[in-house]
Amino acid sequence: MNKTKYTKDWSLFLDRDGVINQEIQGTYVTSWDGFSFCEGVLPALAALGNTFGNIVVVTNQRGVGRGIMDIEDLRLIHHNMQHVVSENGGRIDSIYACTSVDDQDPNRKPNVGMAMQAKEDFEQIDFHKSVMVGNNLSDMLFGKRMGMHTVFIATTQQPFELPHDMIDEQFPSLKEWADSLSLAQNVVLN
Repeated sequence: MNKTKYTKDWSLFLDRDGVINQEIQGTYVTSWDGFSFCEGVLPALAALGNTFGNIVVVTNQRGVGRGIMDIEDLRLIHHNMQHVVSENGGRIDSIYACTSVDDQDPNRKPNVGMAMQAKEDFEQIDFHKSVMVGNNLSDMLFGKRMGMHTVFIATTQQPFELPHDMIDEQFPSLKEWADSLSLAQNVVLN
């Protein structure tokens, strides 16, 4: 278990598909009607909002670049997602989405452009006091390139054998990771 005590000077970076919402294998979430929160995510985000100073989503959304959906569809999904999270006591401070189909695009994970955008918007972000949570190795590489602690969520891939160069911790879901933090904080408090 991670022994780090997270405080409000820490930032949380979250991937979207497969971490916050159900990932649709082989295609994209193209409308709000197709968006479904992963089990336990809403209370997890509420708990994480009490822990982390900044919570941002960094998501590759090449469905827009491929013309499968348009940017307004993506904006509506993200607007509604933030609204529902807020209604349930959580928060997402900002969402960064790369819609490019080009793997060389500086904003496409594992490239770090979205991290740099977040730093511009939230000057207090310290990447060495940041956690990247995702369900792909590209998320883990993105985090490691910025010096972040990485948490792999095994929702769409098999868990990796640890220790792993790019993965500091892994859990079956965002909820289980958030629960582990709550337990760790309670142990510290008691």
